[in-house]
Amino acid sequence: MDNTLRLNKNQLSGDIGKPASDFTKSDIIDFIEKHNIEMINFMYPAADGRLKTLNFVINDYQYLDTILTTGERVDGSSLFPYIEAGNSDLYVIPKYRTAFVDPFAEIPTLTMLCTFFDKDGNPLETSPETILKKACDAFTEKTGLEFQAMGELEYYVISENDEQFPATDQKGYHESAPFAKFNDFRTRCMSYIAQTGGQIKYGHSEVGNFTLDGKIYEQNEIEFLPVDAKQAADQLIIAKWVIRNLAYQYGLNITFAPKITTGKAGSGLHIHMRLMKDGRNVMLNENKSLSDYAKRMIAGLMTLAPSITAFGNTNPTSYFRLVPHQEAPTNICWGDRNRSVLVRVPLGWTTNKDMSHIANPLSKANTIDPSQKQTVEIRSADGSADVYSLIASLAVAARYGFEMPDALKVAEETYVDVNIHDAKNSARLATLKQLPVCCVQSALCLQEQRAIYEQYGVFSPRMIEGIISSLTNYGDEQLSAKAAQDKALIQDLVNKYFHCG
Repeated sequence: MDNTLRLNKNQLSGDIGKPASDFTKSDIIDFIEKHNIEMINFMYPAADGRLKTLNFVINDYQYLDTILTTGERVDGSSLFPYIEAGNSDLYVIPKYRTAFVDPFAEIPTLTMLCTFFDKDGNPLETSPETILKKACDAFTEKTGLEFQAMGELEYYVISENDEQFPATDQKGYHESAPFAKFNDFRTRCMSYIAQTGGQIKYGHSEVGNFTLDGKIYEQNEIEFLPVDAKQAADQLIIAKWVIRNLAYQYGLNITFAPKITTGKAGSGLHIHMRLMKDGRNVMLNENKSLSDYAKRMIAGLMTLAPSITAFGNTNPTSYFRLVPHQEAPTNICWGDRNRSVLVRVPLGWTTNKDMSHIANPLSKANTIDPSQKQTVEIRSADGSADVYSLIASLAVAARYGFEMPDALKVAEETYVDVNIHDAKNSARLATLKQLPVCCVQSALCLQEQRAIYEQYGVFSPRMIEGIISSLTNYGDEQLSAKAAQDKALIQDLVNKYFHCG
């Protein structure tokens, strides 16, 4: 077996002997026959960001071959608000590369994500998955590079309060058991996500923990490895499905909501990005400093940051998280290792020291090139986002950075090397533009910058108009001020958007 598959947790890859990207229909059928799979699930994301499911019982070989080839019809008007009931039929066609054995099904079941197609047999123009593909294709066509991404999935686990070994309030970062209560649940989630094909980097407890009304709230995070941006979106939406299903089995509650209560850490959906050329990471130059490629991408993110919130922060509680003096950004700037900025360049392995050999003197010299790990991270988005539309907006911004004649100048002007929330740096803070403070402002910013997203046919005008309308309808211009004086209002909003995304 190929060494790259030896430790793969997806049962299909190990059995078929191929990476998931190479799965064919005959591979899927052979696996089904060999393992006595009785059912197939088609899953696909709708406008609410959740996966929907269509179940099939495998009757015979001909039926199996038919559904794997032709897919099935679904009612698009029940999945997307902008599709009219009078002409709503869509096709859902399975993507073989997403196949996995359902870890929750009692009956042996194979599950696959699907792509939406319209009545003419074309990928649905307004499907977020189609938009992400078009955004990535346009990026590669204009730059000659590949856009890769990965997400940091933050969430709160909620259960009855356990008074033994109480955690320190808002000090849960990388805490171990017994002070962290849900490490075992998180590692089980990670195992199941890996079985579905998710490429996980690591998991840990996060800063947030508190008790409220007799319940314990503990924040956790699962972070992924950078992959093709389309695969990154697929694995994030499957991961959310896994975490919620496993929580249901455990009798726990889960939320990816951006904010639960004031004064406590909110949950973000930080997205890391890297640029690849001929299979190599080009985020660093020959001197192991940030490359012009990376700076151009950052310049695009700085320029489109006001409208990116329209895709990444999609309900009023999103803006309770984007407040000063937290680890969530409010200013449009970037910096190295700085968690007060919008775009952070994480610490890279650029010391030219073999730290592994220093820690382990008996080991051989390191031969791994650590520069391949370098990414940049945007910190504004949260769990309310549709992950496909969000990552598509980032691919558009990255592409636009390469089209801006003054990109390197913009990158230079928006770089900060100080804590911008420190009072002594108030003069620098005053020079920086601000992120929108509500859904209505985000909608206005998207309206101003929509031509960039619509360029090359990436986002359709109808899709952009739908997002603008949805955000505008919240009418939340004064909501933060009202909520600051009314805790009951905050709780009502939290309850309303508790299971967003």
